This record gives sequence, C-alpha cells and structure tokens, in this order.
Amino acid sequence: MSENQRGSRRGIGVLVTVAFLLGAGACTVQKKPSPTRDQATVDYDVLLTLPARPVSYREQVAPILERRCVVCHGCYDAPCQLKLSSYEGLERGAHRAKVYNGARILAAPPTRLFVDAGSTAEWRAKGFTPVLNEGGGGPEQHLQDSLLYRMLRLKQRHPQPRVGMLPDDFTLRLDRKQTCPTVESFDSYARRHPLWGMPYGMPNLSDPEYRTLVQWVAQGAPAPAPPRPSPQAAPQIDRWEAFLNGESRKQQLVSRYLYEHLFLAHLHFAGTPPREFYRLVRSRTPSGEPVSEVATRRPYGDPGSLPFYYRLIRYHPGIVAKDHVVYELSDARMARYRELFLEPEYQVRELPTYRPRIASNPFKVFGPIPPVSRYRFLLDDARFFIEGFIKGPVCRGQVALNVIDDQFWVMFFDPVKDVISVDPDFLERMSDYLQLPTDRESHLRLLSIWTDYWQRQKRYIAAKEDYFKGMHAEDLKHAMSYVWDGDGRNPNAALTVFRHFDSASVRFGLVGDYPESAWIIDYPMFERIHYLLVAGFDVYGNIGHQLNSRLYMDFLRMEGEDNFLSFLPVRVRRTVRDSWYKGVRTRLPEDFKGPMDWLDVESVIGYRTADPQRELYQHLEYRLAGVRGPTDHLNRCPAEPCDAPGAGAVQAHADRAMRRIAEIDGSHLSVFPDVTFLRVRTGAASQDLAYTIILNKGYKNLTSIFEDEERRDRDDDTLTVVKGLEGSYPNFFFVVDQQDLSDFAERYAAIRNRVDYERFVGLYGIRRTNSRFWPTAEWFHYRFARDEPLLSGLFDLNRYDNR
Repeated sequence: MSENQRGSRRGIGVLVTVAFLLGAGACTVQKKPSPTRDQATVDYDVLLTLPARPVSYREQVAPILERRCVVCHGCYDAPCQLKLSSYEGLERGAHRAKVYNGARILAAPPTRLFVDAGSTAEWRAKGFTPVLNEGGGGPEQHLQDSLLYRMLRLKQRHPQPRVGMLPDDFTLRLDRKQTCPTVESFDSYARRHPLWGMPYGMPNLSDPEYRTLVQWVAQGAPAPAPPRPSPQAAPQIDRWEAFLNGESRKQQLVSRYLYEHLFLAHLHFAGTPPREFYRLVRSRTPSGEPVSEVATRRPYGDPGSLPFYYRLIRYHPGIVAKDHVVYELSDARMARYRELFLEPEYQVRELPTYRPRIASNPFKVFGPIPPVSRYRFLLDDARFFIEGFIKGPVCRGQVALNVIDDQFWVMFFDPVKDVISVDPDFLERMSDYLQLPTDRESHLRLLSIWTDYWQRQKRYIAAKEDYFKGMHAEDLKHAMSYVWDGDGRNPNAALTVFRHFDSASVRFGLVGDYPESAWIIDYPMFERIHYLLVAGFDVYGNIGHQLNSRLYMDFLRMEGEDNFLSFLPVRVRRTVRDSWYKGVRTRLPEDFKGPMDWLDVESVIGYRTADPQRELYQHLEYRLAGVRGPTDHLNRCPAEPCDAPGAGAVQAHADRAMRRIAEIDGSHLSVFPDVTFLRVRTGAASQDLAYTIILNKGYKNLTSIFEDEERRDRDDDTLTVVKGLEGSYPNFFFVVDQQDLSDFAERYAAIRNRVDYERFVGLYGIRRTNSRFWPTAEWFHYRFARDEPLLSGLFDLNRYDNR
C-alpha cells in the first residue's frame, strides 16, 4: 500500500465510528487441542462444590450476565462481536472482525444474531469461534476449554486496583486497538496483561456471582428452553399475523409499508408483561409453523421469488437501552391502521418491485397510499421514529450524529395546514428529486453521488419555494396553527433531542433552555430520515455508503432548520442562520448552495420584541402547552420562585441546587463528561432522587465530516439538568447526600480545569475502582426500570470515564 493510500485510510478513519473494546479477551480462534493444564487454571474449589441440580441459565446465570457483562457486551460494538445478552450470543461466540469499520472499501457480510445464521455450525462457517467448551468431557474439561471461564478466573486471581484511577495499562479509548486472545494463547495474554480479566476495567464479581457462573460453565453451560408467548400475547399474535398477511393488493402494500417502518421495533402487546417483546419479520413459513426468517441487508431487500409471510417472534435477549425502541400493538392500534390505510378509497393496480432503485424510494413504492395517512402514521409515534435514527440499526454512530446539535427541539407541520407536503400529485412529481443515496447501496463514488443528490435536493427545495413565495404573510399567533399540536393530546408533537458525541437520546417535551436551533419536520423530510438512516442504513456497508448517508443527512438537517427559520421575520433570518454555520454556507461553491430567495419572503408578521427567536420559542410553548409537558423549571425558570408546582421540601431543595449547576457555561466545561448520572441520597433508597447532567457542546458549524474537535466552540458549551435518567451511555456516576447538595453544587460551579475536576471526583465520584461501583450502577438500573417499566433497558458502560 502506498504512503498516500495509508494516509487516506487514516483520514477516512476519523469520519466514522470504530468498535469500542471493553472486555478485550472475548475472542477465540477455531478449536485446537487443549493447552497444558495447571492448578491455577481450573478452580478446583468450585468443582468440589458443584450442585447436584443444573444451574439455571434463565434464573441464575442471565441476571448476573446482564448486570455485569451485557453492560459492555450488548450490541454491535460488543468487544469481538461477543454478545452476552442471550444464550444464543454465547453459543455463537466471537469474531475478530469489527462491525464498526468506516475505512472498509467493500461491504462486509452481515453477522446479525438471530438473522444471518440459524445454527452454531453456520456461525462457525462464518468465522465465529466458541467461548464455551464444545468438545465434550467433564466439568474440568468444560472449564479448561472455555475462554469465558478463563477470563473470569484471571480477574479473580488478579483483582484490579481498588482506589484511584486505573493505571495506563488499561486501554479505554474509543479508538483502541482490539485485542482478542484465544484459549491457546491465553497464558501468554495473561502474563502480559494480568489485570485484563473480565469484567474488563470494572470491579470484580462478588464471590457468589463468580461461583454461579463458573458452576454453570463446569456443568457444560446447559441451554435454557426457548421462551414461549404469554397467554395474553398468543391470541394477539394470531390476530396480527392474520391482519398483516391479508391477500388483497391493498393489504399487501400496507403490510409492506408497516414492516419497513417497524422491522427494528421491540414490539409490545397491550396487556402483556412489561418485559415481553417481539420482532416483526418476513418468514418463508406461514403462521403455525416455525419461523424461517428471510435475511436481507435492508427491510426492502428483495425476498426472492418464493412466497413469504409476516410473522411475529419473541425477542428474548436482555434489553439494552441503546437499541431499545418500543412500539405497542393493540386492538386500538389495528383499528387505527384500518382507519388510516384500508378505509380510504384508493387503488393498488400492481405491487411495486424490490429493485433497489425503486424499493429505496418510499414516494414511489407507496405512492398509492394517501400521503396524509402515511404522515399521520409517523406523527402518531413520532418519538419512536426519531429514535429510529438516534438509536436505530447502529447502536451508536458518530457518522450520522455529528450532523446534529447537542440539544435541539423537534416539532412538526400540521398535516391539515401543510397541504403541499401531503399532496399526492406534488409528491409524485417530486419523487425523482426525493431519491436517496441508499439506492446505490455500497458505492465508492463519493463526490459524483453527492453532487447528483444535492442537485435533486435543490430542485425539490426550489419547487417548495415557489409555493412558499405565493403564500400570504400570517400573523405570528395564527402562523402557529401550521405547527402540529398533537391534536391536543399526543405528546409526540414536542420532542427534545440530546446528542452525546456518538450517541443520542430523545425525550418527550421541550426540555432545557431555549436551544440554538430547532427543526420543524414535514412529511417528506420525516420519511426520508427513516429511509436514509434506519431502513436504508447498513452498518456493514463500506465507506461510500456511510459517507453518502452522512452527507445527505446534512441536507435534511438544513431543511428542518430552514423550516424553523421560515417562521422568523426576514430581518433576522440570515443573522440567525449564519450564527449556526459561522459563514460556512456563504463560502460554499455556487453548485452547492441551495435556493435562497425564501429568506427574503416575509411569511410571518407581528413580532413585538427585539429577540424574535426567543419570542417564537415562547409562542411554540404556548401552542404546544397541552402536550409539551410541564415547564422546565430547572433550565428555563419563567419567574422566581422557580420551584416546580407540588414539589416537597426535599425535591425543592435538590432542584435549587440543580438549577445552580444548569447555569454553568463556558469553555471550562470541556473537562466534564457528556452524560453524568447523579444520585441524591435521602435516607431511604426508594426515595432517593435521580438527575442527569448533560454537557451540550458548542460547535462553529455542523457541516464538516471531520472530527468534532476541529469545529468546537467551547465558549458556547452549556449544561442541561433533567430529572430522571437520560441517555444510554453514562460517562460517570456521582452520589451525594441530601444535606451536602448545596456544597456539591457550589464545588461543581467552581471547577475550572482537569485538576479541579479530579479533586471533585475524589469527594463525590464513583470511579471504576470504587467498591460501590456495582451497587451504584444497580441503583440507577433499578430507578430506570421503576420509572420506565416498558422503555427501560441496561445502560452501556463502555464509555465510563477513568477519572
């Protein structure tokens, strides 16, 4: 490889996310003869106390794995692809190849658990290697030939430090080199890195936890019986499969539309246990027979000439927050589908093709379905669909997320007022201009593709602009009717997005201080976000696919922001717009500039203050008052006193301390973590309070595809404090007693540099070495599950700071 090629690959590497490695010793190679045994390898104390009855995976083993292992081994970024959230993941084993590899020239074969192979033999053929003994034998052999056991044993024999920060020998960076020892090379690995046992970089398991896992492995790691649908779910599955597999062309088109929007969902049936979820799949087999899933890269991939059926199958792995997107099915939901999609009069003369050029364009495939019905469907559960691109198929993804601000509000055009965006004739005329780069799948031509799709986007925007210029100016109060108010009852009308570097979260309501920017989304934009970054995104794709997706998302973000700007008076639009981009758009080559005439078309009048953007936010708050949730007294105090209505003395005292923290801003915040969980102890664990402190990083602009640090504007950094737990990747835990809260807040506000921060951590922080680390993590998990029994999942600790 030439030096230029190597430099190019290094440059490409900063554009995309890489696999984050914790628990480095998870990977093995194909089975070879057992290494020499020694007394240190096999824990004979455990062997001598093996219980007579099999250790239960579901009741005894899985809870330990979830609390201690799945928190790092639960998604695509699991070290060495070892997913410990299910028995099937353990059985599949591990693979050296990274799923996150933004520099690859060719797309990688997908290795989705439960999808791309159905047996251990098939996974071995794909290069996965075992972490449990597969060679038979007795308890001693099971331990000797299990890499999982060897890693657990190494940690027990060589505990990590119990105070202070972990030594530099631990590699915890996001871009760390992946290390995957094998059973055969394990002794060498252990000599070089004696502290790198599992859980990697975290406190040891307790003796009972360690003993339970080792006994289970020694017994041959017996598999659990597959879970069955609950009695409440079984009849609902039958009804839904019958509905989705209706024979009319109209029903088939509707079912295809539903599948392509719900394929990632953790589906929950109304009235079933809160932790029972299902997946919607295409199967070669009809209802009543075992599911044989059709494995395609994308949900609109060609299923082939053989018939297929929509089926619902139990999703039984442990639930991790970072990919947990919940959608509820019920009788009311089915009635809603009939109202939206089947009762309207329209004809489906022929079913659309699955050719990528057509299948990737929802405006062509689903043209016969009334656009207003499709838009209403998306609006009904807008948070779910926004979470699709936030959490979606990648679990994490800086490539898509470095195109958005760290905190912004999302609202939607009203489907009744915004007639052009749901006009079937207009969308049919625009369908070629709304083509997405995912139709090229994994392609290497970047600039030519970007130019092609930018020119299409410009033509679409120009067509909208022609309509826009013909509108009469509306008074500000009346203009608010163009913003969907959730029909007065649906909280999906007002959302807040928080970005945390390469992950993000979505929250109901207008949360935080008034943001720098906001999006107002219409139907075509909403649909394209889904088909670009959820239905059309391939985490195994090559650099061309990932960068083209990133570049097109830039167009969509600007479109949503420009929709928001259109509500502002002409005199401030360019100033506000330029403040978001620090002049970047004005320096773009002419070919890459969008239509600008709309900036000079006065569409909203009646502003009365010198700060129209703040005034607009206040009118939006009023418009969405019925669905935006309570006023955010922590970050946006309307008037003193700022105590939330109904807050007791303890809550009010804590909130006042948190407001002090929320006021902190400036460049010194760069030493703070992105996401901090805070527990306030009140004397009773069940009454303790939980807050999340979120760092909102300032950026000069969001147009660069290079690393964030090159466009950071640290003077604009701020903090948002929210009640409860927000985000999937906490970077640090703090625990403080109620009586110390005022001191905690004052010390927090006084931090100016890394040294100050580390002193502060010494007083209130829970480091990786702290003996209270696991109990603290468990309390946050308990609190999340209590507050959100349906939506909660395990937090990912891959990014927990070593401070």
